Amino acid sequence: MLGMNTLLRSATATLALLSSVKAAPTLYESSPEARVQTTNVPCSRLDKRAIAFDYNGDKVRGVNLGGWLVLEPWITPSIFEEWSSSQTVVDEYTYTKTLGKDEASSRLSNHWNTWITQDDINAIAQAGLNHVRIPIGYWALAPVDGDPYVQGQLDFLDKAIDWARGAGLKVMIDLHGAPGSQNGFDNSGKRGTVEWQQGDSVSQTVTALQNLADRYKAATDVVTAIELLNEPLGPSLDLNGVQDFYNKGYQAVKSASSDFAVVFSDAFQDFSTYWSGFGSGLNDLILDTHQYQVFSPAEVGRSPSDHVAAACALGPKLAANNKWTIVGEWTGAQTDCAKWLNGLGRGARYDGTFPDSSYTGSCEGKYTGTVAGLSSDDKNNIRSYIEAQLDAYEQRSGWVFWTWKTESAPEWHMKDLLAGGLFPQPLDSRQLPGQCG
Repeated sequence: MLGMNTLLRSATATLALLSSVKAAPTLYESSPEARVQTTNVPCSRLDKRAIAFDYNGDKVRGVNLGGWLVLEPWITPSIFEEWSSSQTVVDEYTYTKTLGKDEASSRLSNHWNTWITQDDINAIAQAGLNHVRIPIGYWALAPVDGDPYVQGQLDFLDKAIDWARGAGLKVMIDLHGAPGSQNGFDNSGKRGTVEWQQGDSVSQTVTALQNLADRYKAATDVVTAIELLNEPLGPSLDLNGVQDFYNKGYQAVKSASSDFAVVFSDAFQDFSTYWSGFGSGLNDLILDTHQYQVFSPAEVGRSPSDHVAAACALGPKLAANNKWTIVGEWTGAQTDCAKWLNGLGRGARYDGTFPDSSYTGSCEGKYTGTVAGLSSDDKNNIRSYIEAQLDAYEQRSGWVFWTWKTESAPEWHMKDLLAGGLFPQPLDSRQLPGQCG
């Protein structure tokens, strides 16, 4: 038995040690020495290092926070309305270039402050979801000299992570835009030609991923996954180079923390065949496939029942895939009617106003509108289509809907689809059970 003096000396030493420990920082920091907030980390995270979501056993049920930290004209057309006639501003690149850094910073700070708030995060959790996927551009993480983009997004990403922690949500951070544009879409930051893989663009992208992973390596209780790059346009790229980038990006993320899952896009290749041999020996790898049925004349020409059948057909393919596989973007839309969905100034295939398309139907109520204002037929078709997709996508690892909110695109507006009864509540309730057999 220890003597009393020994016990007292031990207790005194222990108290002195505890008093010398500094409190964790209360804000995410950008310095290399102190990147992230570490308060409120569950005690179990200190006992055992592991990914804080079971991607093998649980289903991802999430929503994208689109149009927030990366602009998309169709999600927030009011931001781009003053250029609707001239069409000189069509993406975040031309937006910041035209306005200049001071004015762009002012306007974007207001947008970042208001488009997604803590109330949104709480509502997402209350709807029964467990993930948010947050797009971010490389310019927020590793700006390239000469680019017009402005910074400041990370302060809001930090807030979103804190809000998610409080709401019990997990966060998947998605690198949505790469230098030169990986797909030429406005959602990459720069619409036009695909120039990613030229010059130093790939190494710059890896640097952005390193900075992202390093910033949040102590927040893996919430940030459970990082997506290497959104929708690289495989048919326009060197796919061997894409795979090489994925390997480098994987190492960059995992070297920061083994507690991140790493997500990679199917790059518009068949998710069930092309990528089956990729990633041997890489742990915690998630394949992300995006499933839309609105971006070709044949798809918008499908009947509502054909849309449901096509969604259901994906279920067995997903179930048989040899990797964790999520449908990281999908929608309730069966048309491409939403204003500027195909790019600012461009029309829709559904009503024949897009080049080389023919008339299928009217975009009334869907070009701009509200969920409440949709026709009864549209409401029924959207509800059945959403239910079928939920049934199909949960046959593997789950899903992330695109997107939480829009200004005027009702088929894509999850918040209003929930309020309007077109997105199931609870998530496993069905008005049309057994659509997928």
